[in-house]
Amino acid sequence: MSLPALKTLDRTPDKRSTGAARKDLTVWFDGGCPLCTREIALFRKLDRRGAIDFEDISQSETSCPVDRAELLARFHAREKGKPIVSGAAAFAAMWRAIPVLRPAGELARIPALLWLLERLYTGFLRIRPKLQRLFR
Repeated sequence: MSLPALKTLDRTPDKRSTGAARKDLTVWFDGGCPLCTREIALFRKLDRRGAIDFEDISQSETSCPVDRAELLARFHAREKGKPIVSGAAAFAAMWRAIPVLRPAGELARIPALLWLLERLYTGFLRIRPKLQRLFR
């Protein structure tokens, strides 16, 4: 006598209730920033594996793991099982999640290179408001 086959249920939690529980990386971005939305659109295309959960923090229903103002001021990401990082380290984490950009992300693990990338990112943040006005 054989047992009937068990029907498997899709117990995948709803994305809204768990955030990025199924993803390798969560990225928080400012969806109100025209530069950010263009850049994230490019990264979404490159993320063919669907490894990144892109969270638009300009939407009030998006949960924020840290202060929303802090998330809006700098780029933040969290690799699964690791602490949240920001700035150049967050970009490097995102690059590592995208196969074509992974070598750049791995190079950014070199402290001197990450330091340089952070200085470049900090410089970009100074001119970001002017650039945003150009793209509106």
